[in-house]
Amino acid sequence: MTASAPWNEIYEWMVKSRKLLIKKLARNDCSWADNPNNHQYGPYIPQEIRASDFFPKLLNKNPSKPHIYQAEIETCWPATGEIKKSNLRHFANKGSEMHLTGVPKGEFAGLTPASFLVGGLLRKPIGDTLHWFITIDSLSEEAALIETAFDLPADFHYGLFNPEDIFSAAHDETEQLIQEISEAVKLGTLGAFLKAASQIPPSSVLADKAQQIFLQQHSLSALNPYELPNPGDAVMEISRDIEYTLYKSAEQRHRAAEVIQIITKGGTDIVASVVRGYPELNATFLSASQVRKSRAGRSFEHHIARLLRDGQIIFQEQAITGGRRPDFVLPNVKTLKAKVRTYDEALILSLKTTLRERWKQVPMEKLNCALFLATVDDRVSADAI
Repeated sequence: MTASAPWNEIYEWMVKSRKLLIKKLARNDCSWADNPNNHQYGPYIPQEIRASDFFPKLLNKNPSKPHIYQAEIETCWPATGEIKKSNLRHFANKGSEMHLTGVPKGEFAGLTPASFLVGGLLRKPIGDTLHWFITIDSLSEEAALIETAFDLPADFHYGLFNPEDIFSAAHDETEQLIQEISEAVKLGTLGAFLKAASQIPPSSVLADKAQQIFLQQHSLSALNPYELPNPGDAVMEISRDIEYTLYKSAEQRHRAAEVIQIITKGGTDIVASVVRGYPELNATFLSASQVRKSRAGRSFEHHIARLLRDGQIIFQEQAITGGRRPDFVLPNVKTLKAKVRTYDEALILSLKTTLRERWKQVPMEKLNCALFLATVDDRVSADAI
């Protein structure tokens, strides 16, 4: 796996930029880096990005080949410290995309599927360099931070962003929470605020609210998988976009309340409170990470269960079958364990929010029925599937 630059370094480059490019890398954007016999060299840039003012205008420099448009740019790659003479090439007879060549091979080698190419157009050039790029592996913490900071939807492919708009929106939300807490301290109602924010809503509550928002946005009355054109995409949107947004807001309030409670125990001596409260603070942030992961799993289950119910599909959830507890048995365990039944009379549906190696747990038990695996993890290649 290619090592991503640390988040603080990525953030510094982003705030120095007047425009940002984020592209989710497809297999053909980086497979060349893992294959010495591949003649392609660099990622593709979509037509919409090519037509914007992020890159310089392409020109035809060879009248005998009027279908080739190109431009040369100097690019900076902060993760490796390299300055490259890169080329932008558009072959008008081969499609609408542009090809960015002259890039560091190591930046694209060994990347996990659904990784990111993040770049910026600097406000002030560094020498002759206006463009910088960093690849971010999808399994890294930095990838999760990119998705969160830019609120990237599950079906995101590429986009241009104004860093001022992105960071000012997050700043405004944070300032509002700071003002609310400060007001509570000033009025002596901090205890009431802490009590109100002491619990994050259960996953079932957030899941139901996210489903209702999705139904309203799409003018639907039910999540019937037989009536939805792409039920899998619906689950991705509800779980990874709508519900996660709801969760982030609730989590920020809850964790802020926890931290304030810890550091105000020692009175007005903030330094002493932080030092003495470090074990509790550390436990709080560790808990935040663990809760986030378990919440994602339960969220996925809630949404699949809603699809099955609205589709009037009979199922039994979290039923024990010998030494295993599959997420869903259809129609029920009684049918599954019947001594006499056909292969098609029962099936098991197992859910994994992330695949990694955990998918191998699924087929451990032989139950004489079809077994289906569902995931919202797009960080896996078609070959691996």
